[in-house]
Amino acid sequence: MKKYLLSFVGSAIFWACGPVAETEIDYTSLSDEERLEAAKTLALETIIVDGHMDLPFRMYNLGNHMNGSVYNFIERQEEGNIDYVRAKEGGMDAPFMAIYIPAAFQTMGGAKDLADTLIMMVERMVNTWPDKLALAKSPREVRDNFNKGLMSLPMGIENAAAIEDDLSNVAYFFDKGIRYMTLTHGRDNLVGDSSYDTAETHGGLSEFGKEVVLEMNRLGMIIDVSHITDKTFFDVAALSKAPIVATHSSARHFTPGFERNVSDEIIQKIAEKNGLVMITFGGSFIDQEFSEKNSANRAHVQNWLAEKNLNRRDEEAVAYITEYMEANKPVVHVSKVVDHIDHVVNLVGIDYVGLGSDFDGVGDTLPEGLKDASMYPNIIAELMKRGYSKEDIIKICHGNFFRVWEDVLAMAK
Repeated sequence: MKKYLLSFVGSAIFWACGPVAETEIDYTSLSDEERLEAAKTLALETIIVDGHMDLPFRMYNLGNHMNGSVYNFIERQEEGNIDYVRAKEGGMDAPFMAIYIPAAFQTMGGAKDLADTLIMMVERMVNTWPDKLALAKSPREVRDNFNKGLMSLPMGIENAAAIEDDLSNVAYFFDKGIRYMTLTHGRDNLVGDSSYDTAETHGGLSEFGKEVVLEMNRLGMIIDVSHITDKTFFDVAALSKAPIVATHSSARHFTPGFERNVSDEIIQKIAEKNGLVMITFGGSFIDQEFSEKNSANRAHVQNWLAEKNLNRRDEEAVAYITEYMEANKPVVHVSKVVDHIDHVVNLVGIDYVGLGSDFDGVGDTLPEGLKDASMYPNIIAELMKRGYSKEDIIKICHGNFFRVWEDVLAMAK
């Protein structure tokens, strides 16, 4: 990594010599404590965008849907990975709210209705706390909200099953504020094949999927290539006229054989199309050893349940699983996330990487030092330690994503 300097204006956070009007700081020469303080300052000064958070579906599961009470997003919560307090502590300004449609809705029906409900739930939060929250449909709106002291809640659909079999629903959801769509999720759908499915229903992008890609281009909706097979990805890349984004994927280089992460060839193609890879935080995505141990733990639990003839919800099972998983839980550190950022940067350059946590979507697999939205400064501090400049860090936090978003909107017909 290169060695960089960062200019601070009016900063007197820890220097023995006292405050100065302007000081250039070599972050690689600071102690860990000093570097973290500088990272906290930078996190609050710049806009941080996160490409994917599953808060809406989590709220839905908690009963905070349109027939229930509004989820108390504004106060600090003990559960989950994000609320207003922790987000503000971590400098998070624009967490993309994932309108997640489980694959089961592809067969049982109701995918569009669920998407509508989750969108209304996000809107209801904004309407409940308009002095703190706002929707955002463009980089300019995020910037305007930031300048007003408001947290933006932009939205993206996860799983194009939400449009069902009606191409006009792409425009319908764009008009509702959806600014990206993840083409598949856990199973193949009408649009294309999923990396988690082995059926290879279409052998890549379906004919309907090709229409969807072109319609997203026409509207200015970002195509999210997380969750799709490699073949589907290259079909999308060949067809899309606009940049493409993996809103919550990490580098397969560190997890060989895990198609859900993006290969070096895919990263290079994304960069060639002026797109973006937004690194996700889940332990199984960022570390092979963690993934293997986590899989072994799950297999052990399944075998134990079968031997005992118990259901996972039975009282004895809950107690055993909790104790076993806590005693055997694998550990991974925030530095692993930055390893993935390094890999993308070394492969294609600083302009093609961002952050996509998958908070509220990866359970108890998050790294030490990155358990919730208050901890983004730990990523920044690690970047500083490795010699990234202020300009580089701002690109990772939002600059790269804003460039892609603006390009996609500009290319719309």
